[in-house]
Amino acid sequence: MARMTGGEAIVKALAREGVKVAFGLPGVQLYGIVTAFRDEPIRFITVRHEGSSTYMADGYARAGGGVGVAVAVPGPGLLNASAGLNTAYSASSPVLLIAGQVPRHQIGKKIGVLHELDDQLDAIAGSTKWRHSIMQVADAPRIVREAFAQLRSGRPRPVAIDMPWDTMEEEVDVTLPAVGPHPAPAAAPAADVDRAAEALLRAQRVAIYAGGGVNLSGAHAALAAVAEHLQAGVVETAEGKGALSDASDLSLGAGLFPKSPLRRYLDAADVILVVGSRCAIAMFQPEQQVIQIDADADEIGRNHKKTTGLVGDAKATLEALLERLRASGKPRASQTAEREKIREEVAGFMTQEPNSSILRSLRQGIPQDATVIAGMTQIGYFSRPFFPVYHPRTYITSSYSGNLGFEYPTALGAKVANPNRPVVMIAGDGGFMYYAQEMSTAVQQGINVVAVVFNDNAYGNVARDLDEHWGGKFAAELHNPDFVRLAEAYGAVGRRAKEPAEVGKLVADAIQMDRPVLIEVPVGRMARPVFFSPLKTLPRYQH
Repeated sequence: MARMTGGEAIVKALAREGVKVAFGLPGVQLYGIVTAFRDEPIRFITVRHEGSSTYMADGYARAGGGVGVAVAVPGPGLLNASAGLNTAYSASSPVLLIAGQVPRHQIGKKIGVLHELDDQLDAIAGSTKWRHSIMQVADAPRIVREAFAQLRSGRPRPVAIDMPWDTMEEEVDVTLPAVGPHPAPAAAPAADVDRAAEALLRAQRVAIYAGGGVNLSGAHAALAAVAEHLQAGVVETAEGKGALSDASDLSLGAGLFPKSPLRRYLDAADVILVVGSRCAIAMFQPEQQVIQIDADADEIGRNHKKTTGLVGDAKATLEALLERLRASGKPRASQTAEREKIREEVAGFMTQEPNSSILRSLRQGIPQDATVIAGMTQIGYFSRPFFPVYHPRTYITSSYSGNLGFEYPTALGAKVANPNRPVVMIAGDGGFMYYAQEMSTAVQQGINVVAVVFNDNAYGNVARDLDEHWGGKFAAELHNPDFVRLAEAYGAVGRRAKEPAEVGKLVADAIQMDRPVLIEVPVGRMARPVFFSPLKTLPRYQH
């Protein structure tokens, strides 16, 4: 038992859980916790906007750094941080938000104290799997322990805790209980694995559909082994890119658009093994048998009725499944030639310009082990089906949340997780300007991310769609700063491409600088990606 404040109790509990980094913006209701970070081996990175704190925590977590921790003041600070929580929720990313709260005796009184927000944890209920208030200092270690149990069990979505201002500064005797390892993620029940193995062995043609759950659980080697044994090509979601290296013929990539050869490949399978995906856009044929591995029981069969579920950790379940498959017979005959032909067909769709030339240039300039943050911009969209990925956790999107602006702070978090690995962010001018001020953080903290900003002086996707399908440009054109001078004003390096296809060389050079770098790539309007569904145009706007 030791005497400590509420803030110290939280931070000591974080350290005992192995936390190394926290991202946040200090405020008056957080003095008790911010000062506690000074006394523990946890790096506290001060951000320039609370929204960045959760994005950075998410990038840190998804790049492999462990649980991402964000700290925010109550009320407006928590609300600012909520967009990053929403992205982490959509990507099943283990992020812990710690928020301050108004003093205990003023909670719920509606008297208008500083940063008051009634039921503030309810405001983020849709973006968290678990929430809890810590009202007494002595309860902090237990509740932090439960938060980490939630983060490390089942589906690893964000959780949140808050603590009143006075509790955070109150000093009492606190017992820090012994902390052992959390239970290892469990495989699906053996009987379910046996039934799934029998169905896969009976099938004439097996295909595999891999989502972000493969990356989250580290199931890459087990997935490759199962695919090799079954000679099943692996189709990935955008979040699942890197589940298998695109250097392997087993990987068919993430180009599942309507006319893609991957659609034909999946449709021809009589059994599809799904690993760590909601299957929200998979659109399997109604009669196809799906075997779905997922840590979240609620996801089993949500988007396909004919589904057999394996509820468990992807890595542990695939390893159990592999053992059962190997015990039942030899691997199937090689289907390499068929898969290589499909890979060539998919590559043949990469003809749209200037997107294709830009993407090839980027791939040539970015090391294979670098982490890429693929933003909500034309080249980001184009990268989903056509950008090869060779290592796990090296391709990060905003998942179904689709947040504009997530790119730069997420990249900073990913770089903190892996300081010796290059990190390259791809964004448009509109998205980058959401959090351009975090270049200050990058310079101050030595977070050497390369930011590639495609500048068309517009919210380009929206401007094109409005112009071509809704009667003309409206409300989507932008006035931007000189991006090179903006970077230099923050103390970063600024560069500007003379033509879009030289971006790869500029990126390669920027990585060697080992400094925060912004590369502006001036571009014009880009055509709607060939794999996007066509937009309908009202008759009055047809021309």
